[in-house]
Amino acid sequence: MGHLNHSTSSELETQILQAARRLFAHQGYDSTTTRDLAKAAGVAEGTLFRHFANKKTILIAIVIEGWVEILTDLLTELSSMANYKAVAQLLHRRMINLQKNADMMRICFLEAQFHPELRDRIQSEIIAKMTDVTEAFFETAMQKGIYRPMNPKIVAQVFLGMFAIAGFSYNTLLEPNASPQAMKEMAEGLADIFLNGVLAKE
Repeated sequence: MGHLNHSTSSELETQILQAARRLFAHQGYDSTTTRDLAKAAGVAEGTLFRHFANKKTILIAIVIEGWVEILTDLLTELSSMANYKAVAQLLHRRMINLQKNADMMRICFLEAQFHPELRDRIQSEIIAKMTDVTEAFFETAMQKGIYRPMNPKIVAQVFLGMFAIAGFSYNTLLEPNASPQAMKEMAEGLADIFLNGVLAKE
């Protein structure tokens, strides 16, 4: 890199991804050209391609980054909780944050439907990454005695399954403008089932 470029490589990438997130969400992936992207990010088109091979690479980066970020936040907070009321409040806050992250969600759910090859790649990469993060988290929690000893990979998969269903149903079953009450009930229900199971206690 020349001396003129004061931004570090990762700063530039973040800048490009933020611009892409806005454009993809508001005008759609297909209608956004790399020229639009470069312009919105304030970089030359050549610079864009030095960081990302093509437009699809940018889309994948946005989606993976977004999901991993949401999940890591969630797990970090979960690690300090043992009762379901606290977890319920957390999930509730997360759902509200998903509304704030609407751009990212729109890209994840909408674009993935239009690009089958992208969908497969996103699913394999994101699910693998999220499973690793989650598994490590549950393993630590089990070592600390917060959760009972089980196979952390299975616990992680169950947790992600619930999380994914909540994410999807939040966009579909719960209308976009669902009442705070409906969101709260869903959050509490999920947390309760995850932490306490569904069997009546003896």
